Amino acid sequence: MSNIAYFPKPHVDQRPGKRERTKTANRQAILDAAREVFGELGYDAATVRDIIRRTGLASGTFYNYYKSKEEVFDALADDGARRFRPLLREQSEKATDFESFVRGAILAYFNFVATEQEAWRINRPPGEQIPHARPTPEVTAVFDEVREAFARVLEHTHAPPVDLDYLTTACIAVAREIGDKMLERRPVDTEGATDFAVKLILGGLPALPRL
Repeated sequence: MSNIAYFPKPHVDQRPGKRERTKTANRQAILDAAREVFGELGYDAATVRDIIRRTGLASGTFYNYYKSKEEVFDALADDGARRFRPLLREQSEKATDFESFVRGAILAYFNFVATEQEAWRINRPPGEQIPHARPTPEVTAVFDEVREAFARVLEHTHAPPVDLDYLTTACIAVAREIGDKMLERRPVDTEGATDFAVKLILGGLPALPRL
């Protein structure tokens, strides 16, 4: 055996370097500022200049990370999706059938967006629509996780096979659109919105064409 095995390995600092830490901090500062600005001014009225001013960073620093407020919004959506996925996975793991997963996942989503957009809901201009993010990596991962959960619970209950891509797309669209309308109402009723969405989805499932 080589004697090298007996020499202690040199310590390697696994922490990110200063440059990486600075980039992470700058990116987070931009997202935090954008969340505040969108909440106070509304998405439509907010500008990149408003976001930059709130961060205290130079405009050139901002454009090193994002080219527009649309890209910042997508990054916020990506961040939200990443933090929502553990909640979705929890519902998937404890679901026993299609209904229990749909109800648990939608209620978790409604509670999540209600909390996330508290400032936005209170301050944004009346009637302003919340834009939908493009399919960022984390948003796509949420879709894949929902699809996999549907496949598991439908197989577990020996349900007839259906088109999982269409089913996942439809259920996410229902949750998203009802969730947007829920956020416009006062008080925000996550339980009532969940019950409506689940009954709408369950009522349509039996009529779907079988594969």
